[in-house]
Amino acid sequence: MQKFDKGGGFPPGFLLGAATAAHQVEGGNIHSDFWAMEQSEPSMFKEPSGGCADHYNRYTEDIDLLAGAGLNAYRFSIEWARIEPEKGVFEQKEIDHYRAVLRYCRKNGVAPVVTMHHFSSPKWLIMEGGWENETTADYFAAYCEYVARELGNELEYVCTINEANMGLQLQKIAQAMMAKMAAAKNGDTQKGEVQVGVNTGMASQMAARMAGLSKAFGGMNPQQIHHFLSGRTPEGDKVIIRAHEKARDAMKAVCPQLKIGMTLSLHDFQALPGGEANAEAEYDEELLHYLPHLQNDDFIGVQNYSRKLVGPEGTLPPPDGAELTQMGY
Repeated sequence: MQKFDKGGGFPPGFLLGAATAAHQVEGGNIHSDFWAMEQSEPSMFKEPSGGCADHYNRYTEDIDLLAGAGLNAYRFSIEWARIEPEKGVFEQKEIDHYRAVLRYCRKNGVAPVVTMHHFSSPKWLIMEGGWENETTADYFAAYCEYVARELGNELEYVCTINEANMGLQLQKIAQAMMAKMAAAKNGDTQKGEVQVGVNTGMASQMAARMAGLSKAFGGMNPQQIHHFLSGRTPEGDKVIIRAHEKARDAMKAVCPQLKIGMTLSLHDFQALPGGEANAEAEYDEELLHYLPHLQNDDFIGVQNYSRKLVGPEGTLPPPDGAELTQMGY
């Protein structure tokens, strides 16, 4: 693999790294909502996480590989469900684990960039009302403050929430899927536009999936199960914003030196003639309405996967002949 030339035209201190999500790579995240949903049959997930890449136990090997490739930063998430597997119960063993990961990064010249929430949540949080419940903002802030108190001296850059607007994007995909089903009267799979490994189609299995989802959370009404990737209401979006603001302020109160922000999933909206108003509305939904709440942040994480052409009737499919990724971007 070609090594990153730290001096090749980049300013001093420029960071180029790789990123993971805890649930994606660690394995054995048994106290999380995702784990519970993966075990339900049928599941909304394409496959269970299981042992994943066993990053929890093999993080030294993985960081060695990252540094060996010439990268000098590693963005990874601290798993809330490990730190607080039960409401109000914090695990010192897990704090010690993440402290070891942070120190191993620095030992190898790798700057750690920590995410406090990357999609997965403690199972107990969902049973308390999840990401449509106002108390979640307070629970999240308490967890973040605890981590800052324990690990603040090891931290520098902190993302509170990864892709805070993801629920809104998934809600739009779900609405589009339902509209297509109503028009076509069939169960065709609706191709998603986000990289989260979730089955958004196969409508014929939807009722069974809802039953499996209910079983995963002790028989809860599926309509009351609000995990982070659930379709989000406007009020749920406000809960996310408040969770970010409260967590940022709580961590800053403990460790003022921390550089804190959040990340958003953003498209490059390109307006065609007559599509300017639609493009502006899309842009406002994905980014602009968050900006007033980010004025006290130190940075914003921009996660861009694709452009979207926007015409007078709304967003358009990629033009014929356009080069596409495996995801259709």
